[in-house]
Amino acid sequence: MRRNIVVSILAAALTLAAALIAGGSLLPLLGGARSLDIDGVASPHGASVARDDKGWAHYGGDAGGARFSALGEITPANVNALEIAWEFKTGDADRQLDLRKQAAAEGTPILVDRKLIFCTPYNEVIALDPGTGAELWRYDPKISLDQRPANQYICRGVAYWSDSNRDRGASCAARIFMGTNDSRVISLDAATGAPCGDFGRNGEVVIDPGKDLVWPGEFQMTSPPVIVGDTLVVGSSISDDVRVEAPSGAIRAFDVRTGAPKWTFDPVPGKAQANAWAPLSVDEKRGLIFLPLSSASPDFFGGLRPGDNDYADAVVALKGETGEVVWSFQTVHHDIWDYDLPAQPGLYTVWRDGRAHDVVAQVTKTGLVFVLDRVTGKPFLPVEERAVPQSAALGETLSPTQPFPVATPPLVPDRLSAKDAFGLTFIDKKICENEIRRLDADGLFTPPSTKGTLIYPFNGGGANWGSAAYDETRNLLVVNMSNAAHRVTLIPADQVAAVKELNHDAEISPQTGAPYGVRRDLLLSPLSLPCTPPPWGVIAGVDLDSGAIVWRKRIGTTKDIAGGLALDFGTPNLGGPIATAGGLVFIGAAMDNYLRAFDIETGAELWKGRLPAGGQATPMSYEWEGRQYVVIYAGGHGRMTTTLGDSLIAFSLPDRKARSAH
Repeated sequence: MRRNIVVSILAAALTLAAALIAGGSLLPLLGGARSLDIDGVASPHGASVARDDKGWAHYGGDAGGARFSALGEITPANVNALEIAWEFKTGDADRQLDLRKQAAAEGTPILVDRKLIFCTPYNEVIALDPGTGAELWRYDPKISLDQRPANQYICRGVAYWSDSNRDRGASCAARIFMGTNDSRVISLDAATGAPCGDFGRNGEVVIDPGKDLVWPGEFQMTSPPVIVGDTLVVGSSISDDVRVEAPSGAIRAFDVRTGAPKWTFDPVPGKAQANAWAPLSVDEKRGLIFLPLSSASPDFFGGLRPGDNDYADAVVALKGETGEVVWSFQTVHHDIWDYDLPAQPGLYTVWRDGRAHDVVAQVTKTGLVFVLDRVTGKPFLPVEERAVPQSAALGETLSPTQPFPVATPPLVPDRLSAKDAFGLTFIDKKICENEIRRLDADGLFTPPSTKGTLIYPFNGGGANWGSAAYDETRNLLVVNMSNAAHRVTLIPADQVAAVKELNHDAEISPQTGAPYGVRRDLLLSPLSLPCTPPPWGVIAGVDLDSGAIVWRKRIGTTKDIAGGLALDFGTPNLGGPIATAGGLVFIGAAMDNYLRAFDIETGAELWKGRLPAGGQATPMSYEWEGRQYVVIYAGGHGRMTTTLGDSLIAFSLPDRKARSAH
């Protein structure tokens, strides 16, 4: 299930922390907690791979989600000269504030047919001139704006397809596809933005969620469709923990021209449901689709869905034409922690001893990285089953073991003891220590209980939908992660209403049909600060040949949530990185308003460009008329309480003509 990422409380906490420190009186009293170790630097290695692609034709850069640009004009030597080349405003800043707070600007544009095309949180599709940012066309599907979407108004991207059966100048010879927040799949003419009338009914197919919805926003589509051959495939996003018998999480396939149904794949047949809300991947050569599947419903009690629930929390490879399962690999058995797969499976090539190996790399909420053989699904880097805690709630039966990668340790901590508690003051730290001692806290996979359980990393990650980037020339995977904890408490079903009545502001979900509801709280001190030690956000490079962590650094400061005071704590982050042949990693994601550039070999931060709003989107890069651009959607994120805006920002080096004139 798509998880409501509870970060607004943490944002307020960071604001308070910075304000207290800014006052000066608490600076000498910072609690003596041990911070997350930040590793040193190792030399990169890998094969030299020739690349000449200068565009960004898919949401993840390519169909496999490598998020790698072959462009090298911008380098560590000149990145400090980057400047804003153009800015485009969508107009969403004029919407009512309460509506904007329900939205998250998570979109990444694609460059196709000489146009830069992206979608807004409200599913408007906009085409821009890549060199100037001037609007070329716009399509508004007029989605319902009173549906109260469980996962905010979100549109991460669109997909492009060219019809080889039509003349290039014909209507809808090239198409743009998008899934909407109100559960439609829309086909547009890439040249004009007009609906393609031969697709579905008047250019759209309405998705049937399989059950009457509890409210209109219980079921959405937030990630872009994918296309393999003549087949269009979509996942869905479903509100968590509302009920055992959730809307259908089936993955649905349609004829890309007509919208006629082709096949469905139901990950967990029966009452419980699992879905794929994160971006999907395509191996075009093999005709395969790769699914990152969610946990089965409900998230925190599995007694009504016995067994491992094999396809839940699994990477599943399907034949694109038929939906037939080729292989699957489960990352969490019988998930009761909401540790669903939140990120696009990365289809990469790893070089070992001069030979190329096609793999699937999956980053996770737990901070673990699984690397699998793409053809068989068997681990490329070794994985072992390890015993995990077993003291389950009444009626629950757990898996005795869980899979753990052997070569790569967790990129964020997965165990928190009382002595590790963080506090601004001695008293604050002691209260956090006592709270941790009160909870069931036996490390990763400690089962939820009526007493209260420490879930660490929290359900927002580790990694999230921003996914990872991969530089094949270095065998280097780059991924950003958050570092925070939840306190999760099971509530007997007959007590849920009363507990909710007494705790109006708490996140309490009924899990209707299960013997328990659930309460989830961020683990915070009385000063509303995380009890977990900083950094609260990291970015790391991992060698996919050996599994070694090459470097790990903090990402984000408190500048834009603390009145300008930039404390280097790292922050929770949403949005992913991209890598470039110029030797750089670009990323927004953090809770301050910057696009950053890191040296891909060392992880050193080399540059940051100021944004007018939060950059909780994954950037992209392309070449236009001999000039490299890096573009990010700076629209902010309602739940992260980052600065709201509506800008698409393009950075580039100064124009060559201007440079030569000086």
